[in-house]
Amino acid sequence: MNRERVQRAFTAHIRDPQGQPAPEGVEDRRMKIYRDLFFNNMQSLLAGNFPVLRKIYGKTRWRQLIREFYSEHLSRTPLFPEIAREFLRYLQDERGAREDDPPFLLELAHYEWVEIALELDERDLEDESVDSEGNLLQGIPVLSPLVHLLGYRFPVHRIGPDFQPASPPDRATHLLVYRNASDDIGFIQLNDVSRHLLERIGQQPGASGQELLEEVARTLQHPDPQRVVTAGAGLLEDFRHKDILLGTRRTC
Repeated sequence: MNRERVQRAFTAHIRDPQGQPAPEGVEDRRMKIYRDLFFNNMQSLLAGNFPVLRKIYGKTRWRQLIREFYSEHLSRTPLFPEIAREFLRYLQDERGAREDDPPFLLELAHYEWVEIALELDERDLEDESVDSEGNLLQGIPVLSPLVHLLGYRFPVHRIGPDFQPASPPDRATHLLVYRNASDDIGFIQLNDVSRHLLERIGQQPGASGQELLEEVARTLQHPDPQRVVTAGAGLLEDFRHKDILLGTRRTC
């Protein structure tokens, strides 16, 4: 067997020891060292990336899930920090639903991956076109690039070993996950006003804070639009304080 064939047999066996034979002439004692080393590193890494999912699955089911990923998925990138994305892609697009999967599996996995994505995001919050002290009602609010607006059927931020809902509640859960200037990750559960406001800031980059809040009031058919604007002004300032908003767009 030439070197390339040995290497292919070696890697195939490491990925799927039950389904692929070890290369000829290599004693199993040595192969076991590699099998354990590679797999344990993989499952340990992903346990750190998806800690809530790991606790819910328990040791045995978690190792089985990672074994399925390890043997079935062909990664699209060789970059080590991207393994969590590859695992999420496998769950979403390849694995298919299994009878004993929790109904919130995909949503929880996505929620946990978002935090990793923000931690690895190389963008920063410095933007010379933004006035950090600008009037958020009169000016045009600028949304940080380090935010994710998320909507889920399940309250994923509450799920854990002691709370595993069998069905989604009547109302969807809307969350904002963000990274601030100190590189800390935070999340906020959004109500109707804050969700519509943040969505419109992203969708209408030329509108002032006042205009956005008035549109939110119309969308929600609020009986007192000025009350929405007044409350929204405080909301905008809170978002700036958390680095969710960077300030207002400079006009010159």
